[in-house]
Amino acid sequence: MSTLSIERMSELYGHWTALWRGDFTRADEILDPGFVVHQARPDGSDSEAVTGPARLLPEIEQTMAAFGDVALTVDLGPIVQGDLIAARWTLSARYAGGLDHAKAPVGTPVAFSGHDILRVSGGRFVEYWTCTDVLAGLTQLGAVSGPNGPARA
Repeated sequence: MSTLSIERMSELYGHWTALWRGDFTRADEILDPGFVVHQARPDGSDSEAVTGPARLLPEIEQTMAAFGDVALTVDLGPIVQGDLIAARWTLSARYAGGLDHAKAPVGTPVAFSGHDILRVSGGRFVEYWTCTDVLAGLTQLGAVSGPNGPARA
């Protein structure tokens, strides 16, 4: 169980959201070398096959390449209990291009939400469970048909 204060845990989550805005300056400070991501992957790949910053930072870089004007809003939380931090967030951005099957023009505004649960040990994040509404984002880009309407032609 974490012995960090709620304030320090909340500060860590602030550094976490900075990562998702493209600021990697504290990545090695907040991500344990054995950091594990538990995530359902659309391509069926094993989210736990690669660990540490090498697992997460390329995914963030891919997000930054596909979207500009990224704003990440924490809608709820962070909620701290013991060694766990949980939060719900919304990412708003403008499509920068480059996603397979996306029919939306560059500059299209996109917003989607997700949930994070992170476990802290030794002052660093060691595990991450995430659930992101990828379908909402892809639907807005016209890449898939979804509950929000058909893919754009």
